[in-house]
Amino acid sequence: MRLSRFALGCSAIALLNLLLVTRAFAQPALWVLRNEHATVYLFGTVHLLPDDTDWHYPALDKALAASDSLTIELTDDDAATMQTLVLQYGLDPAHPLADKLTAAENASLAQAAQDAGMPGGAQALQIMRPWLAAVTLAVAPLMKAGLDPEHGVDKLLKSQMLASGKPVNGLETSEQQIRFLADLPPAVELSFLRSTLHDVDKGPAELTQLISAWKNGDIATIARIEDEDVRTQAPELYQRLLVQRNQAWAGKIAAMLQQPGTVFIAVGAGHLAGPDSVQVQLHKLGIDAVRQ
Repeated sequence: MRLSRFALGCSAIALLNLLLVTRAFAQPALWVLRNEHATVYLFGTVHLLPDDTDWHYPALDKALAASDSLTIELTDDDAATMQTLVLQYGLDPAHPLADKLTAAENASLAQAAQDAGMPGGAQALQIMRPWLAAVTLAVAPLMKAGLDPEHGVDKLLKSQMLASGKPVNGLETSEQQIRFLADLPPAVELSFLRSTLHDVDKGPAELTQLISAWKNGDIATIARIEDEDVRTQAPELYQRLLVQRNQAWAGKIAAMLQQPGTVFIAVGAGHLAGPDSVQVQLHKLGIDAVRQ
């Protein structure tokens, strides 16, 4: 998987980890963890999709109905909060982006901004830090196509559970997620942007593969596309955005299992795939997840 797609799939501004472009019946992967007094469901999500995609199926609906609450990655991702955080952590007008890139990279930046139809073109990116420019360039083409983050599975699950009078909790805060990118070492942050520029025209083909894997609950393929390249090409980014977060989440899930009741947890599908998945971290704690 490309660095830009990986970071999008693992951060607060990951408006689109996967993209579904046609109506299709989907049966994404679902796991359950149980002990004598608690049940926790784990469900892999996509953060943006058209509203005509049918992704509900009987086992999923049964798990949702049985759950007392929903836990998603974050709940404080409203527009005002995100704007404040981006202004705080994403802008650096004293150091124009062009000064950090080669002439060829600046030409690629201008072309990518033009292709995405960004208002102001590459000039609008100049006050951004590299991480924010990378995310903006990756997201802009899909937003231009009319895709709405409000149609993301996590948002839809949140609305469904709140309508049922059930509480919705977050594993992290928006500031935590923003800072996973904002606190990257400068060299890693710049590598993130360069990877985005290099692969900006390869997104559709990669997304097509991810779409198919998510719909079919194909965890092996998700792991291959999402994790393998980043694990070898950018190990520090991989550790920060995936491994460390999965470890922290596993600890929180272990604590949930000590409280009576049933909890439904929905996180990006990439966190539930590969050798460092949430399930692997749970196994290290002596807790095994069973695929439904």
